[in-house]
Amino acid sequence: MAAPTDRGAFIWYELMTPDPDAAKAFYDPVVGWSVQSEGMALPTGSTYRMIGRSDGKHAGGVLGMSQDMIDHGGKPGWIGYIHAPDVDATAERVTASGGAVHLPPMDMPGVGRMAMVADPWGATFYLMAPTPPADEPDATSDVWSADKPQHMRWNELRTADPAGAVALYSDLFGWRQEGSMPMGDLGEYLFVQHGEQMIGAIMPEMPQAPGSVWSFYIGADDIDRAARAATDGGGTLASDIIQIPGGEYSVECIDPQGAAFGLVGPRKE
Repeated sequence: MAAPTDRGAFIWYELMTPDPDAAKAFYDPVVGWSVQSEGMALPTGSTYRMIGRSDGKHAGGVLGMSQDMIDHGGKPGWIGYIHAPDVDATAERVTASGGAVHLPPMDMPGVGRMAMVADPWGATFYLMAPTPPADEPDATSDVWSADKPQHMRWNELRTADPAGAVALYSDLFGWRQEGSMPMGDLGEYLFVQHGEQMIGAIMPEMPQAPGSVWSFYIGADDIDRAARAATDGGGTLASDIIQIPGGEYSVECIDPQGAAFGLVGPRKE
C-alpha cells in the first residue's frame, strides 16, 4: 500500500507465470522468498499467490496465468505497479500521449483502483491507487528498497525513445532525470529519481530486443550464490555478472518459464 504522497512510487511487483508451483520452487532458493504454496482463485480462472519475505512482509505477488490468457498471447514476465492517485485521469494522459490501455480502470475490493497501460513505445505497467488496510490507514509500500535483499532494488526501462520516455514519465509521475552513464554505441544510461531516491534508469532498447519493456532487479544477499541457485534451479544467465557503480554486482537472468529479471547485490565469495 502507498500513501497519497507517494505518487509515482513503484508500490507492487507481480510475476505472471503459467506454473506458480515451479515459480515457487525457483525463486524461493534464489532470492530467499517464501511464495505461498496455494493460490487464491480469481474469477478470471487465474490464481494469485503472495510472495513472502523473511521479515514476514510481502515482496509482491504471483499471478498464475489462465489458459485463456495464454491463448490470447500472454507471456511470462514481471510487471510493476506505479502509484497514481487518480488512475482514470492518468490512464487518459497515457492514451493522449500515444499509449494504450490494456485493462481499463477498475475497482478491486480491498485492494484499490487499477488499470494496465502501455506507454507509446509498448512498455507495459499498472497504474494503481491502493486502498490501505482499515486498521492501518497510513500504510505505505515497502516492496522496493535501494539496498535491501528480497526487495526489488532497481527499475529499468528499455525503450525506443529514451528522451520521449523521460518526458512522459516525468509528466505522469513527477520523476526527475538527473545524471547518466555512457553506454558506447548504445547511447546514455539515464538515471531516474523519485523524490530524493534514485529508483532506476531509462536506456535505449537493445538491438535484439523484441520491443520496449520494463525490467526489474531483485536484491540478492550474495550475487554469486543467487546466480548459482538460478542456474541450479533451471534458469539461465542472460549476461555475465558485472560490477556496477557503487561496488555491488548485477546479472540478468531468465527463469525456467521464460520470465526475465535481474539480480543485484554484493559479492561475498
